[in-house]
Amino acid sequence: MHPELKAHPDYFQSEVVRLADNVYQAFGFAASNVYMIVGDDGVIIVDTTETTTAAENILKEFRRVTDLPVRTIILTHSHRDHVSGATVFAEGGDPGILASDKSSEDSLIVATRHPRPSKAMQARTKRQFGIGLSYPDEIIGIGVGPGNRPLRGMGAGALPPTRKIGDAGARVTLSGVELELVMAPGETPDHMVVWYPDKKLLICGDNYYRSFPNLYAIRGTEYRDFDSWADTLDQLIGFEAEVLAPGHTKALTGAALIRETLTDYRDAIRHVIDETRNGMDAGLTIDELAHSVKLPPELAEKPYLREFYGRVDFAVRAYFVGTMGWFDGNPTSLGALSPQDEAERFITIAGGAEAIKDEVNKARRDGDHQWALQLIDRLIHAGQDAGNMRKLKAAVLREHAVRQINCPTRHYYIQCAKELEAAG
Repeated sequence: MHPELKAHPDYFQSEVVRLADNVYQAFGFAASNVYMIVGDDGVIIVDTTETTTAAENILKEFRRVTDLPVRTIILTHSHRDHVSGATVFAEGGDPGILASDKSSEDSLIVATRHPRPSKAMQARTKRQFGIGLSYPDEIIGIGVGPGNRPLRGMGAGALPPTRKIGDAGARVTLSGVELELVMAPGETPDHMVVWYPDKKLLICGDNYYRSFPNLYAIRGTEYRDFDSWADTLDQLIGFEAEVLAPGHTKALTGAALIRETLTDYRDAIRHVIDETRNGMDAGLTIDELAHSVKLPPELAEKPYLREFYGRVDFAVRAYFVGTMGWFDGNPTSLGALSPQDEAERFITIAGGAEAIKDEVNKARRDGDHQWALQLIDRLIHAGQDAGNMRKLKAAVLREHAVRQINCPTRHYYIQCAKELEAAG
């Protein structure tokens, strides 16, 4: 695997971390973090993780700190990995559940009365997160969380909000603890951050974590407004927090470090926006921009902007489609041949299927796996020894996965390889 991923099991070791005299982070137990704020007569839980099993494990650890009842649950946003353990934390009580009024009942897509391609999203979600892959041979981490986390009870424990917070936010006193709930759209439009002014502690949800941000999720997602996310980072900088508690990865401490990190994070997003927009205005296509837009070295090498979870080229493509739609501006693209038709013509002018297979073998020897995959796809589309070509594609996907620093990409390659192998 990529050498930088080998450190992830050590980084994501589970622990309960004390962030202030009454604030605790449950880290490394699941894909996302859970926070506990201890008040006078009860505790406040911020986010509830992805499975009921993980929530049970976390609650057991929290009970080593205090046996006060859970009075309130606050949800920073409605992604399933943050809301799915609520029943565990609420068991035996009747806590208030606070969330943004923009929260969706289906946390992965915008709420709608109309059917969506849910089966396609489920299949792609399984691939992105490596669900079903073996640890540590196939999955070692998800980029922003551990790879050996419990999956029983995935999505099973969500509860509806008892109070929805509007755009103006709210100042609340919960179990004697004064908090500010502030709308902060970023990874999702319903993001809400929790500011604890007495401790100068900011729980920021997924607006920051230790990776280049996932501006586009390959499982499939609505367009994530890049400009809003960058603007929100300005908002987060303005809190002048001394503790920054993200939805994934470890908390940061120290006002100077937090300011530098959030500034770099904002600048990385704005760099992608500016370079992509300028390229679009210059007439470059989506493919040209995906291969040419890069972070400047002074940002790309920062440990919190490595492409463990998000990828710059994925972000470029998402910004292009999100602002201009699928058409890349090249008139040739308006009437592209079908994949089968293009493949048959390509194979003919290349000298036949055997010539293509020879080139595939050469590409594999050279480590040029992307080219090998594109050639194999043409053979499959043209029906040229398609069964064996699918087996070959699985082998190349596994070889290609080894080099990936981006965990979703790595998982997608391996999971698809396993699907092709199972199909025979």
